[in-house]
Amino acid sequence: MKEEKNTQRSVVHIGFDGRVHKTFKGHQAQERFDNEIKVLKYLERRGCDFVPRLIESEIESLKIVTSNAGKKVEVLSDEKIKEIFGELENYGVRHDDQFLRNITYRQSDGKFCVIDFEFATILDELIDNTDETDEKAPLSVWWSCDTNIGRYRGNNEDSYLALVLDEEGIQFLGSTGKELTSDSDHIFAVSDGMGGANSGEFASRIAVETITSSFPNYFRNSVLDQNIEAEVLTQLFRTINFEMNRYGESYPECKGMGATLSMCWLIQGRMRIAHIGDSRIYHLKENEDGENVLMQITNDDTRVASLLKAGKISEYEARNHPMKNMLTKALGANNQFVDPEIHEVDVKKGEKVLICSDGVTDGIWNSELKELLEKESTAKEIVDYAVKISGRDNATAVVIRLT
Repeated sequence: MKEEKNTQRSVVHIGFDGRVHKTFKGHQAQERFDNEIKVLKYLERRGCDFVPRLIESEIESLKIVTSNAGKKVEVLSDEKIKEIFGELENYGVRHDDQFLRNITYRQSDGKFCVIDFEFATILDELIDNTDETDEKAPLSVWWSCDTNIGRYRGNNEDSYLALVLDEEGIQFLGSTGKELTSDSDHIFAVSDGMGGANSGEFASRIAVETITSSFPNYFRNSVLDQNIEAEVLTQLFRTINFEMNRYGESYPECKGMGATLSMCWLIQGRMRIAHIGDSRIYHLKENEDGENVLMQITNDDTRVASLLKAGKISEYEARNHPMKNMLTKALGANNQFVDPEIHEVDVKKGEKVLICSDGVTDGIWNSELKELLEKESTAKEIVDYAVKISGRDNATAVVIRLT
């Protein structure tokens, strides 16, 4: 058999007879295995002819065998991708990973097909489970992440991070996906580096890599006291600050480098945020009148932000101020002590959280961000729009949706 794919989530082989052998592994492998079988059987009953047909399954090895739905498609317009996944919904299934990588082309009948249903929802079940059962259903998190160098910069000093943390340790998540929050913690972050040469890029990478190496010790089952959670985050920021300054003292090319860091720690229906610098975290939720409100839940650590908060300048003046990017607080940058902003945010089903670097907010007003989030825009769509409008800086976004 020929190996077609080998990722943290699955291994896929193509047999000599053309059949597809998929073995699930990694985080929530059993749940994803069960879901794909359920969805494929459902689509077969509905007579959907542009998806793989389930041939056999082995629960002991978490392996399924399906018919071959053709070869991966390399290029397709956004409109056509939307059309294909929309046609799938006519058969009662919503694919929750609607990207080109899950579309194939079957030469035998000239038809585009949809594959990989481990993240998919049977819409009839969604309707049946609304009302009183919906509130009791496990909370799921859907995310998408993207970064862009912009139109004028020579390198990308932004970094983003998406992690899942459970009893087995920590795993990287892809740039998009969906998972239950009942058995795991989820960590999302954006860091914007600064410094000469490539040291800004290195600084933001230190920030996200330190999170990865530190957090396996703090799975929520051992973090019972919410005060301890705040201490964990404070210590994390201090460790990152120490590491950046250590590199700055040891290597001339890293001298004075620093970074912003905005992160969310989702702990079974609660969200802890930690922040320093001018990357931002936004929260889209309904107010008492049932209207959507976009709230910036972090404070920019800049002198200009202080002037805006005090009412001494307008939002327009703040956006165009020559010192708007001058930070008053950051990680590294020879700062001996750091005091991150840390607090808890209540999040509910249907709400969204956006983490982004200043390259996004440089081009997009808050009212536009609200509209984009209301339209279910992905991180890539938000970043692409920011680059189109401005593009003067690297732009990075992580969109988190609670479902």
